[in-house]
Parts: sequence; C-alpha cells; structure tokens
Amino acid sequence: VQLVESGGGLVQPGESLRLSCAASGFTFSSYYMSWYRQAPGKERELVATINTISSWTKYADSVKGRFAISRDNFRNTVYLQMNGLKPEDTAVYYCQCSLGRNNYWGQGTQVTVSS
Repeated sequence: VQLVESGGGLVQPGESLRLSCAASGFTFSSYYMSWYRQAPGKERELVATINTISSWTKYADSVKGRFAISRDNFRNTVYLQMNGLKPEDTAVYYCQCSLGRNNYWGQGTQVTVSS
C-alpha cells in the first residue's frame, strides 16, 4: 500500500489549495478514504472522509463549508479542495485508509497559511 500526497504550499489567508493523494497497492475503489491533519504541538485530527462511491462525506466542524473531499476511482486518487484558508488550517495534511485492522498513511504535505 502506498499513499502519496501532493499540493501543499504557502498561501495567504482566504486563498485556496487542492491536495491530491495518489494511492496504489490495493483496490482503491473498495475503501473509504480520509484526510487528517496535524498542527505543531497538537494531536492529529480527522478533517474529512469519503465513502467508496462518493455518495457520503463527513467533515470536521472546523472545515465545514470551506473544504471538499472528492475521489476519482479511475485515477486512484483522493482530493481535498480547501477554500477560504485560515492561519489555523496550517498543518501537515495526511491521506489515510483503513484496510482491515491496518491503517495506512502517506508521508504528508505541509500547508502553511500566513500573510
């Protein structure tokens, strides 16, 4: 199983970013996918989850209405569109999936929101 995130960077408050996570080594279309984030000195938190056919999503209260998770089962990729970014969104963002009892994580991509 391999998860590779990309798309992070430094942006100003109010701007947007789209993160991507390319998955391989498993049947991507059969598993829920999630995005987590971890800010310095804080615990890792769940940001968003999407089901296998993109009919259900769930978001942390802090990002509702600003972030959107989506997936492309043909490209084995999950996305996180982040709009209206705030300084408190600064964190390393991780792609995650659970296969049975095992959790798999990407290496993370840094998002920094600062003026």
